[in-house]
Parts: sequence; C-alpha cells; structure tokens
Amino acid sequence: MNKTTRKIFHFVMIKPSRYDDDGYVIQWFRSSLPSNTLAVLYGLALDCVERNVLGHETQIELHAYDETNTRIKINRITQLIQKSGNNALIALAGVQSNQFPRAVDIARQFCSKDIQVCIGGFHVSGCLAMLPKITPELQEAMDIGISLFAGELEGRLESLLQDAFHKRMKPLYNYVQDRPSIKGAPVPYLPTSLIKRTSALRASFDAGRGCPFKCSFCTIINVQGRKPRNRVADDVEQIVRTNSAQGISNFFICDDNFARNRDWEDILDRLIKLREKDGLKMRFVIQVDALCHKIPGFIKKAAQAGVTRVFIGMESINPEALKGIQKRQNRITEYRAMIEAWHDVGALTYAGYILGFPTDTPKSILRDIKTIQRELPIDLLEFFILTPLPGSQDHKTLYESGAEMESDMNKYDVVHVTTSHPKMSKKEWQDIYHQAWEAYYTREHVKTVIQRAKEWGFSTREMMSKLFSFYGPAKFEKIHPLEGGILRLKYRKDRRSEMPLENPLVFYPGYMWDTLKKYTRFICLLLRYKHILRNVEVERRQGDGSVRL
Repeated sequence: MNKTTRKIFHFVMIKPSRYDDDGYVIQWFRSSLPSNTLAVLYGLALDCVERNVLGHETQIELHAYDETNTRIKINRITQLIQKSGNNALIALAGVQSNQFPRAVDIARQFCSKDIQVCIGGFHVSGCLAMLPKITPELQEAMDIGISLFAGELEGRLESLLQDAFHKRMKPLYNYVQDRPSIKGAPVPYLPTSLIKRTSALRASFDAGRGCPFKCSFCTIINVQGRKPRNRVADDVEQIVRTNSAQGISNFFICDDNFARNRDWEDILDRLIKLREKDGLKMRFVIQVDALCHKIPGFIKKAAQAGVTRVFIGMESINPEALKGIQKRQNRITEYRAMIEAWHDVGALTYAGYILGFPTDTPKSILRDIKTIQRELPIDLLEFFILTPLPGSQDHKTLYESGAEMESDMNKYDVVHVTTSHPKMSKKEWQDIYHQAWEAYYTREHVKTVIQRAKEWGFSTREMMSKLFSFYGPAKFEKIHPLEGGILRLKYRKDRRSEMPLENPLVFYPGYMWDTLKKYTRFICLLLRYKHILRNVEVERRQGDGSVRL
C-alpha cells in the first residue's frame, strides 16, 4: 500500500518532570541524565514499528519527549493527533511518585480532547505491588479516563498499542507480578537529537533488573523483584554498537547493582574486547554495593571495560541504622578498602548517604559527616532524606499502621520530609538535610578532595567541576543534584493545576531576577572553587601537597 494512503497512528512517549515548591515544572536548557525508561520504551516502539503490529495499512509515528529538557507543547501535539482522527496513544513513562501529579496534569489535558492516555512507572507499579487496594490518586486518575500500566512492557507493548488503536483501552493493566525476561529484548535507544539535550551526551541502559538484597526503603526489589533478570553480552554489545553508530560513547548502566548481575563478567569481557580489539572508545558509569571489591576480578575488569565513575550505596556509617533497614551487607570497615580499590584503577567514587534513620539526630548526622571526611576517601557525597516511597516496605509498614505520611506525591523527591521521626521534628529533619550539604562541602574539605584526586591520578580540574556541580544545585536550587542541569527554564502557563497563574507583570520580572540572583551565586561559588584549585596546584608545585588519607 502506498505510504500516503496509510492510516496514521501517533505513539507519543513523554517522560514527565515534577513541580518545584512554587508549582513550576523543573526544566533545563540541558538536563543532567537521559531517561532509561524512555530509551527502553522507544526501543520497544521501534520494534513494533518494524513488525507492523497495527497492520501494514497503518503507519505508526513515534514522538518522544523528556520534560526535564523539553517543553511539552500540548496544544501542538493535540493538533497533530486530531489531524489523524485522534488515532493515538499518549504514554507517560517511568513516572516516579514525585512526578505523578505532573503526569496527571498532562494526561488530563489530553483526556479532555478525547485522546487516549496511559501512565506507567514506579509509582503505579509500586502501589499495586505492595498495597492491598487502589490508592486515592490512582483511582482519581482512572476516574478521569487515564489508563494505568503496572509492570514492565517487554512483550506487552504490541497489545497495548492494539488496544489503543481499536479504542478499547482498559482502566488498568497490571503485570507487576509477571516479570518478563529481558534477554534478547529490543535495544534501549534514543535518537541523538534527544540525547543532545543532556549535558554529558550520555546514553543509558539497564544490563539487568532486580536486586537480591532486602533494603526496606527500596522500591526496586518489589517492582523489579529480588531475582535478577539480565541482558546477555550479545545484547549489551548491540546496545553499545547501536549508540556508537550515532556518535554516543558515554553510557550510564543504570542497574541498581551491576556487581550482582550474574553475567557481569561476560558483559565486561565483551566490552573489553570492543575497546581493545575493535577500537570503540567507551566510558561507563555504574552503580554497585559496598562489597563489590570482594568479587574477584570485578573492579579490575570494570576499569578495563571503561568504567570511570562508580556510584556506591553507602546509605549510612551507623551499624544500628544499617541493621534497621536490613542492609547488613554494608560494613564501614569495608568502605575504605572498596573506595581505595576503585581509586587504584582511576575511577571516581560517588556515595549516597541517607538522613533520617530512627537513631539519627542532627548532632549524630553532623558527627558522622565529620567521620566520613576524616576516615573515608570518598570523592562526592550526596544526601537523601529517608523517604517512605510507595513500593517500599517502609511505605507499606507506615500505611498499614496508619502513620502520618505526606499526601502530596510531588514531595516524595528525597529532599522533602514526608513523615514523622522519633528523635527530630519535621523542621529539624528538613534543616539538617540542608546543613549536611554545607557540612560536607566546606572549603577545607573541597581542598582535601581535590588534593586526594591528584594523589590517585585523577584530573584536579575535573574533580573541582564535579564538586561544584553536586554542591551548587543543592545549595542554590534546593533540589537534588541528579535533578539539576544547565540554565533553569520556567514557563508561566506550565504551573501546577491547583495553583493560580501569575500575572505576567509579576512572573517575568520575578523569573529574571531569581535567575540573575542564583547564577550570580553560582559564579561566585565557581570562582571560589577555582581559587581552591589554584592553591592546590601551587602547593603541589612547591612540593607541599602531601595529603593524609
């Protein structure tokens, strides 16, 4: 059939952002990380297009948007869809709890135009995996005509598209307990045009899903399962080659714990071969646990494969806190050996540190940060507020006990307090979160980290840049660094539905002044860090740069 006579079906994939405290979408000229969920969905959609799952007489057109770096122009998308008789599906993908209110606001506007919408992601999946009944916000979404999808889409996107094509969408698709194999699944993929909207020109993919540990705050184990499911080396090679063909050589392997991927050695051996024999220049960021250095050959092979940065789930250095969250595998005595093992192969280390375990107090948190500064050669430390995320055992326990929890899902972003604490008021807990960033990223400790970088062979200038990019967003934007980006964008009409639109004469001057004020502070911080860097370099040249680790 001639292409011009084929029916058009639009499949629109949107990764929503969330709202800031003033109700405006958090969006950037360039965001920090690409969405793995969007890449997975786009790859599955390409496979459906190639297989003509809606029949040879129907052409599927794909549209993908990441709202963290792209404004979602709903009227323009609607007009495009209406030209094909509303023959479309809007898929809001990878929606986390803090993104759910924004996702519903987007979906509501499409539903009002009689366009089919489906929301999937960790919030929907986590609630259905752990709670005995549909939560109020999920029920409200279904009541206004939004379909919900729980679980993973491998092997299921075809039938979802067919339901949308035939206008027979169900209110709920629940596959959360039926986890598919991802071996041989279509390649996660995003076009370069989307990846270029991120600051690092980096693609992401999951080499495996699930985690064998039982951390009570984690949603991964209840949504993706505790029995890991993996892609094999052939799959990973295809992912790398597909992205390399469009000029992408920087990757984030977003497995919750790549060290526990049972095929890690085969995958790393294949990546080593691609680098050393095929000449593909690749760099990887991975996430691991605190005992990964105990796995024979793991760190050495990871470095050979091109791993240059490693995120470590430290969580706490308090043994009682670790025991309480069922993370007994973390041991402070192992942290130092593990960090030094990564430094020995030239890899920068990040660690996540959670604030708000039952034994925590403002005093104990500040004491523990000083201990880390003194005893552990970690490079970048990022802080999270202990949050009962829907899908975690912590959330289920509080839900079943009737404990107080924040009702606004937008605040489940790990930088807002969402429940009570036995030893801290909500204000004390929120305040110590902000103080923690100040306490770790002091002028003196920034200098120490830069000096240590010189000792273990890392670029001092790059280390300075990383320290700046982590501390700056937390200090001036009051958001987590992983939500950060380059040049914050705000649009007056892209405000939370229950908040009033500001007068243009108020909004635009306020936005301009706020931008000028914040970026003046950013520049001052950058100049301060550059001054520290210059001092380190001068001291090294003078032979006075020894560092006590």
